[in-house]
Amino acid sequence: MREAALSTSDPALTARVAEIMAGLEALGTEQTRRTFARHGCTGPQFGVKVADLKALIKANKDLKTNPALALALYDTGNSDARYLAGLVADPRRLDRETLQRWVEAADWSMIAEYTVPWNAAESAHGWDLGRAWIDDPGGREMVQTAGWHTLSCLAALKPDDALDLVAWEALLHSVPERVGAAPNRARAGLVNFVIATAGGIASLLPAAREVAAKLGRVAVDVGDTSCKIPVATEYIEKLVAGGYVGRKRKTVKC
Repeated sequence: MREAALSTSDPALTARVAEIMAGLEALGTEQTRRTFARHGCTGPQFGVKVADLKALIKANKDLKTNPALALALYDTGNSDARYLAGLVADPRRLDRETLQRWVEAADWSMIAEYTVPWNAAESAHGWDLGRAWIDDPGGREMVQTAGWHTLSCLAALKPDDALDLVAWEALLHSVPERVGAAPNRARAGLVNFVIATAGGIASLLPAAREVAAKLGRVAVDVGDTSCKIPVATEYIEKLVAGGYVGRKRKTVKC
């Protein structure tokens, strides 16, 4: 059964969503709300720490056994509920239409760079959607950054023989010419893609190093935060020194 086909109008589901939202509100703090706002969250939020979301999942087993609940939580529009939905959704049951709806609703980096890419990459549609999103016809910042992060997740997840490495390398070499015209957060996504390629696809490490050298330091406005965008050349060498090149992950959710 496709997750998008599951009903979200069941009264019991509506009541459960209300209970979870009340729990999230109780977990929120003003300090976390301010932190998220500085990082770009302008929509509804309670300000719940990720650690507290994970504790909530442990305490509520139905969160991981009810795909419709994940859909309904995302549809609330609340940032904390959306992040929670991303953690508990079953990507194998997410169809293209649902993922497209999610990316178009992603209104800040925490959702566009984590929630949506995690689930897109672990679905059956990661490569196709990632490629489509990076070339979003409307040039939407959050859609493009979700695309680059989806592809980065694929590099960490998929065996090399499950990837189109010819197309991947061509895309990698296009990064230096793309970065200048990319929207702000998408530039960070491009850097992440180069690093993820180096770390996840050992045969493309030389190409990733070459592209990273051309990129140099990429300017990204991170607002009123202390965040720093890594320099790809430096980060790649840390991966090499640590023996992380070519390692794959079972899941990208965290």
